[in-house]
Amino acid sequence: MSEAPLDPLALDEEINEEEKKKKKKKKKPDSHSLWEHEPLAQIPVKVLRGHADSVTSCHFCFHGTRLLTSSHDKTVIFWDVETGAQLMVLEGGHSGAITACCLVPEKNRVITSSWDKTVKAWDLETGQILWTVTQGGLLMSCSASGDGKYVASASDMENALYVNCADTGQRLHYIPSHHTSTVMSCRFDAQSQHVASVSADRSIKLWDVCAQKTTLSINSAHTNVISSCCFTQNGRYLCTASWDRTLQLWDVQTGSFRTRGGEQLSKGHDGSVSSCAFSSDASVLVSGAYDRTVALWDVKGLYRTLVLKGHLDWVTDVDVSADKNWVVSSSKDCTVHLWNIERHESIPAVRESRRAHGHEPHILQCEECGKVFSPSRLEKVNFITECVFCRRKPPHRGLAAPPPL
Repeated sequence: MSEAPLDPLALDEEINEEEKKKKKKKKKPDSHSLWEHEPLAQIPVKVLRGHADSVTSCHFCFHGTRLLTSSHDKTVIFWDVETGAQLMVLEGGHSGAITACCLVPEKNRVITSSWDKTVKAWDLETGQILWTVTQGGLLMSCSASGDGKYVASASDMENALYVNCADTGQRLHYIPSHHTSTVMSCRFDAQSQHVASVSADRSIKLWDVCAQKTTLSINSAHTNVISSCCFTQNGRYLCTASWDRTLQLWDVQTGSFRTRGGEQLSKGHDGSVSSCAFSSDASVLVSGAYDRTVALWDVKGLYRTLVLKGHLDWVTDVDVSADKNWVVSSSKDCTVHLWNIERHESIPAVRESRRAHGHEPHILQCEECGKVFSPSRLEKVNFITECVFCRRKPPHRGLAAPPPL
């Protein structure tokens, strides 16, 4: 009997435990990637199967043409987004679960953090390990700076933050007792000036790389563990995700939250929120949660526009492509989902949600490349004639090409 198609806009349904076991058996990965197109209503989704255990992180890279995922199965997989092919599997380096992975900008180098207490750098062309650094305690997260110089990692021992040289792995800074409980996640801003860290102690901290000190501390920002954080491209806003089922936006440049607090996004998930990611123009925020759903948010209006359903277990991480056509989510169900949201604005439920909040999408056409785009909803710009990609196009700087197939 064929299985009924999953509807990403439908209400949650209880999943029979026996049926769940059957599905897990079917999803056992082999040496080849499985690229499937589920017939989901309204939002097309492609499912990548290649990991044998919980997938812990997922990231678009090389301008949305490639995908990086890490897993408790101690591997990192480098995928081709268009075909779903596994271009490379990084394995054999860690003796414990890999908690996070990231690409060093402008370099074909991948950084991984693990419960085996090590951070490793891998060459994406050869698959070889370039350096290994042992840190104290279980490593919960890692992040590479936008300029490709630094790697930050978060440890549960002494609730510490580490900053290492991305080229050699040499330890540059060690910040013990940075928090009073486990540091859950750390993230560089795009300007490579600050490392944001969030913790089980419900606090948020910004560590300044140049000043080598903590320049911002927000305590009791949430009512439960803060699990993840992300910056907007211009570094002005920081979003935090929490087990209290909410997300909060913080204007870390003006400090306006000091008088009125952060902007809260609530009623988006029925479970602990595990992850968050901004689109390049900061108009859309994506979040993942333990209720097995992925949510899309209108940043300016601070309301949820869409819920994506299809995972069979916790959603552990999310990301959104630079062109805002795709959302990727990783899950404890061992799969990675690629959601095509290119035409989500035309979905009746989304349009109704926007009308209810007094917002209709504002679409412009770029004078430089001719593509349509939505202007940033965080910045008050009266006259925009070019999309965010053309406005931020570096005049003389070449971009690194993905490794050859």
